[in-house]
Amino acid sequence: MKPVTPDAALSAVVGSNPLPRTELTKKLWVYIKKNGLQDKKVRTQINADDKMKLVFNGKKSVSMFEMTKLVSGHVS
Repeated sequence: MKPVTPDAALSAVVGSNPLPRTELTKKLWVYIKKNGLQDKKVRTQINADDKMKLVFNGKKSVSMFEMTKLVSGHVS
């Protein structure tokens, strides 16, 4: 898979080095789990902390599916 480069907002979460989308997704989930951002009741919802709010374009909470779409806007 071709590496993608995270922008500044996403770099704060996964680092700034180019990496394949599969690795990017793994690093996102490591961050989400480490910081307890997965909603306790609705497991498909991700609650944003300050860093993730930048990736989620200011939204406080997004679904896993919406997260994938929003993250795509932060890579080149």
